[in-house]
Amino acid sequence: MPLAFLLFGIVFGWVLSRSGAADYDFIQGMFLFTELQLYGIIGVAVAVALPGVMWIKRRGRGLTGAPVSVKPKPRHRGNIVGGALFGVGWSLTGMCPGPILVNIGEGKLYALAALAGVLVGASLFGVLYPRLQKLLGLPDMGIGTGDG
Repeated sequence: MPLAFLLFGIVFGWVLSRSGAADYDFIQGMFLFTELQLYGIIGVAVAVALPGVMWIKRRGRGLTGAPVSVKPKPRHRGNIVGGALFGVGWSLTGMCPGPILVNIGEGKLYALAALAGVLVGASLFGVLYPRLQKLLGLPDMGIGTGDG
């Protein structure tokens, strides 16, 4: 299965690259409402994924027959703060996690700065979580990936 995941990731990265979804100017244009193509790409992704996720939830198992449980995430103030930070970072760098790797693969060295920012931010989040938990009323942080 790991080889299948690697191949899927390569194909997904290629699609992101060819569609423009990893291009800095396109993403800036989306946030400035001068380029609407990415809104269409996101809409198509939702339209394609939604029936599959609904089917998996209703069936209760994935294609391999392994049990799947999709639980709603808890709602708390951290969702708003985290969403705002994600949006600001996405707007400033023109990249979210997937496109960072695509841009590195395309040889765009500035993407290494975005990757460093993601790694530093995630590390700081882990270190500061106990304080943020009290301040924002966050749930206990789970360790590991659970059953998956």
